[in-house]
Amino acid sequence: MFNPNVFDSQQHLLDMSSSHKTSSESDDFEITPGNDIMEAPPSGDDQDPNKPPKKKRYHRHTQHQIQEMESFFKECPHPDDKQRKALGLELGLEPLQIKFWFQNKRTQVKTQQERHENNMLRNENEKLRAENNRFKEALSNATCPNCGNPAALGEMSFDEQHLRIENNRLREEIERLTSGMGAKYGGKPGSSYSNMSSHNHMASRSLDIGVGNYGAQSGMVGEMYGGNDSLRSLPVPSDSDKPMIVELAVAAMEELTRLALAGDPLWVPANHCSEILNEDQYLMNFPRGIGPKPIGYKSEASRESVVVIMNHINLIEILMDVNQWATVFCGIVSRAMTLEVLSTGVAGNYNGALQVMSAEFMVPSPLVPTRDNYFVRYCKQHPDGSWAVVDVSLDNLRPSTILRSRRRPSGCLIQELPNGYSKVTWVEHVEVDDSMVHNHYKLLVNSCLAFGAKRWVASLDRQCERLASTMATNIPPGDRCVITSAEGRKSMLKLAERMIISFSNGVGASTAHTWTALSRPNCDDVRVMTRKCLDDPGRPPGIVLSAATSFWLPVPPKRVFDFLRNENSRSQWDILSNGGQVQEMAHIANGRDPGNCVSLLRVNSTNSSQSNMLILQESCTDSTGSYVVYAPVDIIAMNVVLNGGDPDYVALLPSGFAILPDGPGLNGGPIVEVGTGGCLLTVAFQILVDSVPTAKLSIGSVTTVNSLIKCTIEKIKAAVSDG
Repeated sequence: MFNPNVFDSQQHLLDMSSSHKTSSESDDFEITPGNDIMEAPPSGDDQDPNKPPKKKRYHRHTQHQIQEMESFFKECPHPDDKQRKALGLELGLEPLQIKFWFQNKRTQVKTQQERHENNMLRNENEKLRAENNRFKEALSNATCPNCGNPAALGEMSFDEQHLRIENNRLREEIERLTSGMGAKYGGKPGSSYSNMSSHNHMASRSLDIGVGNYGAQSGMVGEMYGGNDSLRSLPVPSDSDKPMIVELAVAAMEELTRLALAGDPLWVPANHCSEILNEDQYLMNFPRGIGPKPIGYKSEASRESVVVIMNHINLIEILMDVNQWATVFCGIVSRAMTLEVLSTGVAGNYNGALQVMSAEFMVPSPLVPTRDNYFVRYCKQHPDGSWAVVDVSLDNLRPSTILRSRRRPSGCLIQELPNGYSKVTWVEHVEVDDSMVHNHYKLLVNSCLAFGAKRWVASLDRQCERLASTMATNIPPGDRCVITSAEGRKSMLKLAERMIISFSNGVGASTAHTWTALSRPNCDDVRVMTRKCLDDPGRPPGIVLSAATSFWLPVPPKRVFDFLRNENSRSQWDILSNGGQVQEMAHIANGRDPGNCVSLLRVNSTNSSQSNMLILQESCTDSTGSYVVYAPVDIIAMNVVLNGGDPDYVALLPSGFAILPDGPGLNGGPIVEVGTGGCLLTVAFQILVDSVPTAKLSIGSVTTVNSLIKCTIEKIKAAVSDG
């Protein structure tokens, strides 16, 4: 459904898969009682058949030697040659004695662990066997509900089939756990986490398809933001890494649960968000964690709670499905991938689910670098019925790339409430190098409002309201603009959701995109990039130019949001309206705040080329920020959508605004500088500059877009300042 006329005016516990031994040395020795070391007998090649066999010699270590080796084993169960030599010199032992002792110790620990796990699994098997017997007895004694006679075998086939499927699934899960635990101490040792603190020096390059020449001719400086798709180069964990990942996930779950439930003095009340972490108390309560904070990093840790209109089962489904998670939190998660699922959970739900993931977190502005993380996500149901989902970084498993952030145990605790509601307590704890954040955004980032728990919770609350609106069926007729058709509402909201996701992904400093900064005298700090659209039914084919800039306004965020979303004031800034009147044709409310809505606008213009054009707009707001996003749409395509048709084939090029507070906003006085109650406004346009995908980007196109943004900014500044 692409109409080129619409765009004329613009130019993403434990499944070890039978781990195997990674070292053969654990099989070439034997355990002796206590702490004695028995020398291995000489091989067959070294023995003289005429000589009687030598009596085996035993060496009993001193208590001091044993204590020192026990202590060393806790830190490093697999010492290398250099470590064995150093330890031998310190304790007066030969490296070979050290080697045999550690081999025996590893086997001892492995045997004890396997014995414990086997006992647990044996008990679980007994429970399953008893449960199966009860089911069989119930089936044999079942009666027909209609006649009271014993039920025929065919009448019970569904229940029998269900039981077989459930039992097979449980048996497979037990086998996976058995194989995984059997390799717990036979794989790669869990090494300590390396501290990587370095800065990302971004290369200076110019835009593809001709913009480089434009920059050279105009004296502009091109500074690259992103362009290195590091998420896709992350490794899949090896079998030897998985036991360590499991241990880390379990420890992270324990820490998250304690953090979610703890009170003062671990958490300190804050005005701009509910609570921030007392770092000194944290280090006292959790001394080990994932290692010390890297040099040059700072800690960001906050906690927030909210009651949302969604049951806990659906919330867990969203958090454990990477596509749903990235969609619901599209303003924060610019990209996400599941690299490997280690466990799918047990008992038909996500209890015990474990997956290795990568994600990129963003603020809707090209002036704030994204934060990419490589982490494990673990889901668990607690005995009290609550659920928890925790993330923790896997820094030591990723390649030697440049890191800017890492996640200490972060996530949420979910408690079921009556009537389908849930209470969510969110903990966000990261360590980050934010030296490249633009000065305008430093207060926002430092206050935990940009990436902290309050933003996650606010986004979740707003999206839960939006989903409830999508499923609403009893809409009163009332206003003629309100869409009452359930199919029409669902299709229009789905189209608006795609528009918001496209805008969010295109406005931040994602490493998937390459922004070029256009800097010259009397020019706003505008960043531009181009995309070639081919065979994408959701975008018009051709060359699309994206341009974005962020700046500070000495105006409260709410005033700017109300001005930009109001159709009556649209003609004051929107070039698409061409000075004509804008009328709302359709309206869908999707939240408690009247600013949360999806609208279909018609431009009453004398220009005949715009007579078939409508504007789809979504405005949304919460306590951490607001959006006004819009896109021109074809009237014929929208009629199909309003009748419940598939919205995926409606071509969209979204533009719009992201409005964020300039900081905690605690001043209360006049707005005179960043952090005193103003707003940070990001303006972003997407324009089809050529319908031929192979065309070169012209100098005139970039100049036109730059002038368009500058003109729009001047109009907005003048209008909201006068207001």
